[in-house]
Amino acid sequence: MAALKKEDIKQEVFDLYDDYAHNKIDRKEFMKKLSLYAVGGITLPSLLSFIMPNYKDTLVVQPDDPSLDSKFITYSSPKGGGNIRGLLSKPKNASGKMGGIVVVHENRGLNPYIEDVGRRAALEGFISLAPDALTPLGGYPGNDDDGRTLQRQRDRNEMLEDFIAAYNYLKNHEDCNGKVGVVGFCFGGWISNMMAVKVPDLAAAVPFYGGQPNDEDVEKINAPLQIHYAELDQRVNEGWSDYEAKLKELDKAYEVHFYPEANHGFHNNTTPRFDEAAADLAWKRTIAFFKEKLV
Repeated sequence: MAALKKEDIKQEVFDLYDDYAHNKIDRKEFMKKLSLYAVGGITLPSLLSFIMPNYKDTLVVQPDDPSLDSKFITYSSPKGGGNIRGLLSKPKNASGKMGGIVVVHENRGLNPYIEDVGRRAALEGFISLAPDALTPLGGYPGNDDDGRTLQRQRDRNEMLEDFIAAYNYLKNHEDCNGKVGVVGFCFGGWISNMMAVKVPDLAAAVPFYGGQPNDEDVEKINAPLQIHYAELDQRVNEGWSDYEAKLKELDKAYEVHFYPEANHGFHNNTTPRFDEAAADLAWKRTIAFFKEKLV
């Protein structure tokens, strides 16, 4: 049988994976429901292989890219997990100080995709830090299923403190110009929104399909926001209208982009939810926004 293509898969399969990836159903129920779509020559193993992340063949920037200085460091997070490991990346031949970007992972720890995003940001002329909120539990365990299980064991507000500590680490780094922004995906989108609430001097926040702050928190936002949503992501999008109403009421600086026919996770190029056109456009907008706000 020919290799599966995105067009071969019903939207319900993507919705089912979203439920599984966000702990709405367990693996046993996921497999049972997924098997219902193994019809017409599509086998369950081929469907499972297609829908799960492929980190091996999808890196955009190699870990040993010669134009980057990219290494793991440990920084202090006294209000969070203590000492947190993260990938620090910057251009090797940069002249002068750079803007900083905290890159926040999804609900499964610092996997290869988010490490790659950190390197992509550095290639654009920034110093980036991609922390692993699973550090206190031994770090990203090498697969997303176990990563999600571990991340559920941590308090999300303590994890928020870990990323605020990453902001402070970058802001005070000798190669940083003191202007630091944040970009995050899924759980990281919520962290990005909440860092805008919690960090008065945050220079920019770019949440991708992230949960929204409570209404009473919106007034605390000082950072300009660039917000990205997937049109098919009903679970996250249902909170947008109230969020936007509050942003408008309080005259906060924001822009929002919806990507037609895109699923939650469309920027993640390791799964079939990836939408290349939407991801490329969203990333171009993100980098342009950071170059405006952080340089």
